Amino acid sequence: MSPNTFRISLIVLAVMFTVAFMVICIPPLIENPDVIGAFAAGFVNPYASGYALDIFFTWGVLAAWVFYEAKAKGIRHGWVALVLGVVPGVAVGFAVYLLLRLKQERVSG
Repeated sequence: MSPNTFRISLIVLAVMFTVAFMVICIPPLIENPDVIGAFAAGFVNPYASGYALDIFFTWGVLAAWVFYEAKAKGIRHGWVALVLGVVPGVAVGFAVYLLLRLKQERVSG
C-alpha cells in the first residue's frame, strides 16, 4: 500500500467512525444526558463488557505508544490522539496518531 493510500484510508475510516458514532450515540445522549450511564451501558452483559474492556485497554496501549514515541522518536502532539481516543473513540484517536506520525516521519526523514 502506498503512503498516500494509507493516509486516505485512515482519514476515511476515522470520518466513517465519527459519523457512525454521532448517528448512534448523540441522539440518546441528547434525550438523556447521563454521560456516566452512557459509559456504564457498555457493560450491560458479558459480551458488551468484553468489547468495552477491549476498547479501554486498546486506549491504554495507544497511550503507552504515544508516550514512548514522544520520548524515543520525538513524535509531537500525540495528546490530541489520546483525547480523540476518548471521544469519539479509539478508532479515531489511533488513526489520527498514525497520521501525525506519518507526517512527522516524512518531514524528519
